[in-house]
Amino acid sequence: MTIKANPERALRDLYHLRSIGTYKTGVHRPTLSEDDLITRHWLVGELKAIGHEAWIDGIGNVISKTPATGNKLLAGSHLETQSHAGWLDGALGVVYALEAARAVVEAGRKDIGVEVFAFADEEGHFGSFTGSRSLTGELTEADIDQRADRTTGRPLRQAIADAGLSGVPRHRVDPARYIGMLEAHIEQGDWLESQKLQVGVVTSIVAIWQYKIVFEGVQNHAGTTRMAIRKDAGVALRRFCQRVEERFPQVCGERSVWTVGKIDLEPGAPSIIPGRASMTLQFRDADMATLLRLEQTVGELVDEANAAGPCTVSWETMNKNKPALMDEGIQAALEAAGGVYAPGKHARMPSGAGHDAQMMAQLMPAGMMFIPSIGGISHHWTEDTSDADIMLGAQVYADAVGRLLAR
Repeated sequence: MTIKANPERALRDLYHLRSIGTYKTGVHRPTLSEDDLITRHWLVGELKAIGHEAWIDGIGNVISKTPATGNKLLAGSHLETQSHAGWLDGALGVVYALEAARAVVEAGRKDIGVEVFAFADEEGHFGSFTGSRSLTGELTEADIDQRADRTTGRPLRQAIADAGLSGVPRHRVDPARYIGMLEAHIEQGDWLESQKLQVGVVTSIVAIWQYKIVFEGVQNHAGTTRMAIRKDAGVALRRFCQRVEERFPQVCGERSVWTVGKIDLEPGAPSIIPGRASMTLQFRDADMATLLRLEQTVGELVDEANAAGPCTVSWETMNKNKPALMDEGIQAALEAAGGVYAPGKHARMPSGAGHDAQMMAQLMPAGMMFIPSIGGISHHWTEDTSDADIMLGAQVYADAVGRLLAR
């Protein structure tokens, strides 16, 4: 079954969303902010206009239901952005899903349908995958009580109330309702562009494992404490980082990545030797054996640092999840659509970033499609993709949706 998108309409929708919360050439639209809620209500209106039942649930997810009696596909992504970041990260997948839903209706098909979701807080302003974890039943009321905005400190419970969602039920996904879930996204890397490709068919989504590593030394005067007797926690941290860079390449996989994203020195004064230092160490890979090797190496490095002294080192796990494999049937549908609209310009590839599709993959077959990111830039206001690639991607996505619904 062929489903034809209106790529120009999809592009107009994306430019409209770009105008809400504009920051330079990007967007600043944090979860449950005024601008974020404007986009959610806009989406509800667009879905109702094509005959869907649509609403915002008690955590901020946009939910839709089609009156179709046959095969239904869950599709979407997220509408909020990272702070002062890009205009396509998330919004692209929502608009592609909306356009595919419209295309099915415009094709006169009442037996099949696309149900569009905009998952709340994929970007983690209030924690990891807040909306999709709620949909799968993982997010408890106690979790909501404990979560707060990472930037402002506003409690999630307060943000829900300010959005007028107090007392609104949180939706739970019924996996039996769907043949699967499809998400589109910009790549957020440069592989497609470097290979001169236009469509990426995602094979897997990496797991993200993150740790907090703490170094305890002795705080003292920076001018009077001899170097020979210092227990400088900052120096211990710096040496540990160097050891990570030396050892990880020996045990990592081909696509493994790792980052020290946050460092704190206490008390953090120019004339005081740090008595305590901490860092976050995150690594990502889609292979469980590789993840376990990297974790084992962290433990070995901690043991070696403690044996060497003079500071003591401890570590704790902050986050560990599982890699998610994308459904082979959905990959095949995307490849077939790519063969029609981007012949020779599509390829299979893993995702190095986390996405809501990995949460939905726990419940049903899930798949993802990427389009190129110019310069590989994302999570920054200069993030961009050409209009031509955006419009092509909309048609590839819709064609794949038609193939999936025809099963």
